[in-house]
Amino acid sequence: MRRVVFNQKGGVGKSTITCNLAALAAQAGQRTLVIDLDPQGNTSRYLLGETADAEHAGAPGAAGFFESTLKFSMRAPRTTDFVVTTPFENLHVMPAGAALDELHGKLESRYKIYKLRDALQELDEVYDEIWIDTPPALNFYTRSALIAAQGCLIPFDCDDFSRRALYGLLEAVSEIQADHNNELVVEGIVVNQFQPRASLPQRTVQELIDEGLPVLQPYLSASVKIKESHEQARPMIHLDPKHKVTLEFSGLYEALTKPKGRGKKRT
Repeated sequence: MRRVVFNQKGGVGKSTITCNLAALAAQAGQRTLVIDLDPQGNTSRYLLGETADAEHAGAPGAAGFFESTLKFSMRAPRTTDFVVTTPFENLHVMPAGAALDELHGKLESRYKIYKLRDALQELDEVYDEIWIDTPPALNFYTRSALIAAQGCLIPFDCDDFSRRALYGLLEAVSEIQADHNNELVVEGIVVNQFQPRASLPQRTVQELIDEGLPVLQPYLSASVKIKESHEQARPMIHLDPKHKVTLEFSGLYEALTKPKGRGKKRT
């Protein structure tokens, strides 16, 4: 299964959600790959810690993969050559790098938009689950991820700005579905930083549900423990398996792996 975590808004928890769900998949025995397409590299640092720099990790990472698509070679490198291991069993990552920014224009002008999809279809034989973290923009890398993925998760923080942006996000996904990837399914909206005692988050989320949007449960609570998890470069299942947020992530992963937890394709 190939999933993309997508939102054009920054600071909504894309990297945190990607890494923690992928870590749960790996913990469950699934051969799991995380692809970091955000030049900021937060996902790479979360999973690799001090070795997050792709050069220090011993592989060119995502930038190296995309750069290879711009060159013709009789002996093209394998996609797995751009993947590195993490300290966690069954969990690998294709790390991001600042060079992604430099390559963006070349890749877009030469229409390499399907290269990631082709590579990940080959990696389906190597990995049970592939998770893709995207930059906070609907750019070449995000579109490549949406074209390559089978499922899409949309993080949502509970405010009016996020709600207004949500409809645009869903339209963007619908356009990708119609023009490039009719297998893509919006599996659900992931409610992040939820405060159950505040009336605004409760009302906002309920309105989404009333509109028939695929809001996933459980919601993810706001917690300082997540910041500790980032600092220590250890996803919650490895930092504190019994913490409330860990259990919420576990419940969310369980919902995704059950057929009834999947959303419907929007048309």
